[in-house]
Amino acid sequence: MAWTDERVELLKTLWAEGLSAAQIANKMGGVTRNAVIGKVHRLGLSGRATPAKPQRGCGPAPVRSKEEAPAKPAPRMEMRSVIPDAESIAPLVLDSGDKTTVNTIKNNMCKWPIGDPAKDDFHFCGQPALTGKSYCTHHARMAFQPPQRRERPEPRRPAAQIERRRAAG
Repeated sequence: MAWTDERVELLKTLWAEGLSAAQIANKMGGVTRNAVIGKVHRLGLSGRATPAKPQRGCGPAPVRSKEEAPAKPAPRMEMRSVIPDAESIAPLVLDSGDKTTVNTIKNNMCKWPIGDPAKDDFHFCGQPALTGKSYCTHHARMAFQPPQRRERPEPRRPAAQIERRRAAG
């Protein structure tokens, strides 16, 4: 499909009206959405009208009274530092004077990685691991954080329900 002068003018008109690239492609026929997007960019078109947004619901938005104001956002959770002091995470030094590596680690040793695996000084913690676990007590606390408790917001009540309660009370 060639972009004739008439088709380019039609594209410019439809683009200025705010139609999407897919809608323009459907109206023009014989052209894809991506072809429309490409031509729009090559022409440097901009300043188009805002496309019509789909209407949700019917009628205007309900007016809220002061009592129906949205609930305050939940307070932010306080972040605790999980970075331990350096003394408590000293990696195990083997009898040979080396640190625990992939070649020397055993099943009952902490497999917490220390350093960059691409570097020569990469090693593992190597301290005794908890029975049946991969990490020592200290690294297990870092790896397995308990879920934080969340406050649930109060459910929003429709205006009609609030009015009934006000009239009854």
